[in-house]
Amino acid sequence: MGAAARTVRGRWHAAPPHTRQTWQLTAGSAVLGLVVALTSVAVAGPWDSGQRTAERARAAGLSGDSGAHHTDDAPGGTLGTGPDGVPEPAPSARAVLRALGSGTPPTREALDEALRPLLKDPALGSLVAASVTDAATGKELFASKAGTPATPASTVKLATGAAALAALGPDHRIRTRAVWDDANERVVLVGGGDPTVTGKQLAALAKRTASALAKRELVPEDIAYDTSRYPGTDRHPIGVNDNIAPVSPLMLNAARLDDSTRGPARRAADPAGDAGKRFAELLAKKGVRAEGAVLRATAPKKATELAVHRSAPLSTLVERMLTHSDNDIAEALARQTALKAGTRADFAGSEKAVRDHLKALDLPVDGARFADGSGLSRSNQVSARFLTALLALSADPDHAELRPLLTGLPVAGFNGTLGRRYAAAESAAGAGLVRAKTGTLTGVNSLAGTVVDADGRLLAFAFLTTGTTDAYGAQAALDKLAATVAACGCR
Repeated sequence: MGAAARTVRGRWHAAPPHTRQTWQLTAGSAVLGLVVALTSVAVAGPWDSGQRTAERARAAGLSGDSGAHHTDDAPGGTLGTGPDGVPEPAPSARAVLRALGSGTPPTREALDEALRPLLKDPALGSLVAASVTDAATGKELFASKAGTPATPASTVKLATGAAALAALGPDHRIRTRAVWDDANERVVLVGGGDPTVTGKQLAALAKRTASALAKRELVPEDIAYDTSRYPGTDRHPIGVNDNIAPVSPLMLNAARLDDSTRGPARRAADPAGDAGKRFAELLAKKGVRAEGAVLRATAPKKATELAVHRSAPLSTLVERMLTHSDNDIAEALARQTALKAGTRADFAGSEKAVRDHLKALDLPVDGARFADGSGLSRSNQVSARFLTALLALSADPDHAELRPLLTGLPVAGFNGTLGRRYAAAESAAGAGLVRAKTGTLTGVNSLAGTVVDADGRLLAFAFLTTGTTDAYGAQAALDKLAATVAACGCR
């Protein structure tokens, strides 16, 4: 070690804790900024809806659960959008990722000494699996039952997002179309699988549809809606639940029956039927009135397209899914992956497509199951090692398409499902530095993400627990583990 390095390390250890934490936050912000710079170039991905706005100011107006039992940061509001309602992209920046390899990675022995005792916390339940990996090299630095498959809860959304990004690319947009069925003289609203369509966006689609009909001098006898993209049941195995809508390719605002945009809410029993009726009403306001009832029908393959609404880019949808643990987006992305793979867009087909894409990325999927896209199913199984390998791959310059998996992670103490966490003294060192996907089911708690350690090194971590009896105690223990990695120089 050179004289300059010894001087820096001496100053680090001599500095009081609050000063070291300030230095860590600065280093963490620098690394994050460089990662984001590459993201902007590689995927031109939307950013205001992900982390930039959230880290500019601490979220206000904390609210209730998101996903299964997650705590979100704000009760509602809209994401940063342009005049057409689509989230705006980030500006371009130089493609740099040098900071991923900055600093020196911690040693296995020092990490083991720091983390092993914390895994014995009884709040973590009967099974605790852990993995910490150097994001720059993909080398695993700490492992405890790291290869043991466990129920991941919502951390499985990382796998869902990765498969969708790999299959479709970050710029892909899901289309909701209005077409003309000439044989039946009807307008058909064709659901493409976008659960984020808003009332305003549907109104804009209806306006363009009415204009196209007038231009072609077409008068429909009836209005129909098409849900044929998703065959099979629309009900998640957990049944009717405020955490998820019926899985339909056509819905408005995830079939929410209130004005919320995330978190639990009562859902419509027939999202597609409701969207179809609303579309007919909006057409009527533009002078397009059909005599017949609104029908469910399948549009002909060669139907004439009248108008189309495109979702936000996939990169934005992945960020939103991860930040707020959005179950509806997760299930939609799993099915989009199945459609791209040419498999049946149901739970079984989606599982196969997701697994195949993850295997093609050379990720350790042995023993893994991806029974749904959201993590609400207890049949899901992944290892902690799988999650850290996936996170490290997302930082790989050769896989820039996966970068939204990093930029979409909630920031400890600031936003998303980590907005209310990391305030306790035991975990405060991780505030602003830990970026992680949470997972919570009854008896299951998990945390997987990235952190910049005391030496400025970007590390990926995953902690999976089963058999917990105190959800808040388990969350506190998980937060302490991640904060310990953040505070660790670990030599």
